[in-house]
Amino acid sequence: MTVWDDLVGQDRVSAVLDAAARDADALVTAAAADEPLPEASKMTHAWLFTGPPGAGRNQAARAFAAALQCVSPDRALGGTPGCGFCDGCHTALLGTHADVTTVAAVGAEILVKDMRDTVRKSFTSPANGRWQIILVEDAERLNEKSANAVLKAVEEPAPRTVWLLCAPSIEDVLPTIRSRCRHLNLSTPSVEAVADMLVRRDGVEPAVAASAARATQGHVDRARRLATDPAARERRAAVLKLPLRLDEVGACLKAAQELVDAAAEDAKQLAEEMDGKETEELKAALGAVQGGRLPRGTAGVMKDLEDMQKRRRTRTQRDSLDVALGDLTAFYRDVLALQLGTRVAIANADAEDALQRLARGSSPESTLRRIEAIAACREALDRNVAPLLAVEAMTMALRAG
Repeated sequence: MTVWDDLVGQDRVSAVLDAAARDADALVTAAAADEPLPEASKMTHAWLFTGPPGAGRNQAARAFAAALQCVSPDRALGGTPGCGFCDGCHTALLGTHADVTTVAAVGAEILVKDMRDTVRKSFTSPANGRWQIILVEDAERLNEKSANAVLKAVEEPAPRTVWLLCAPSIEDVLPTIRSRCRHLNLSTPSVEAVADMLVRRDGVEPAVAASAARATQGHVDRARRLATDPAARERRAAVLKLPLRLDEVGACLKAAQELVDAAAEDAKQLAEEMDGKETEELKAALGAVQGGRLPRGTAGVMKDLEDMQKRRRTRTQRDSLDVALGDLTAFYRDVLALQLGTRVAIANADAEDALQRLARGSSPESTLRRIEAIAACREALDRNVAPLLAVEAMTMALRAG
């Protein structure tokens, strides 16, 4: 096992990152021994990982971070950095390494106030590890001010600082930032590769793994959740039944409310799991006395945490809605494939009766209009339209399509 084993279907990317990690190790080793630095190196100070949802761009960046922080004794004997077991690899993969800072959007944007401390830290030397690493999981969500703050740090980085930026496409990142990064594009892994990973690593039954991989069309994270979480399978089953229910206005409005409520419940569950722990940890760090009373002057810090948690709940609800909309899109794509008689593999084979019924009862043109209605709903949500309003408009369009 190495840190690269979790990068499903990304052999080319793994090879590039492995070579860079080897050269990075040589740079640190030479500097520590006060020896001349290697003249040629595949390592650079800024990387941009792009790829479609589910391709594993964040996983690739984190695996690279782990390889850069690897402290396995085998390295000195010619072993590959990224053993996956040493303290450097383990803590980097878990997100607890002191010199690996992760930035993820908790709302629609990454605000400049959320980047100030991170940018400041990027100019310091690593405390314990071999590199100071800044991993930005949602670089496409940097707004103008926060992107400019990152640009200044990427333009003149500290000698042992590495920026790892992740975004869906290269066009989602400020041109002046991406021009200073080495670009790696990940592709969607095959259904077979994802199914094999679920069986091998997660112990999922082969039939369940194949069904989850096929249903999510190679989206690694969603496939794992679908294969291992019965509640996720129940939610998907409910979504796939929705198209046959949209026979009147009342049914459309009810279906929209159910989708929004299900997403809100997902967000609430996540909040219950994360918010309480974060709040108690921050209180302890601030020196709260018995009974939970905080020292004077710390109320503002707690208010900042509450604001962040509120933004995260909103984003989580919309992310959950987006999963349901993705399932609906795949459903109508299957309907269209049946209508056109193509040889495209059906993603939702477990809903074949419903697919056949809609395929016979509508035209390819109406199916395309329904797919466009789902896309319009996703765009509306990105523009911060009220979720219920956006979903109601979509379900009405699905009925009329």
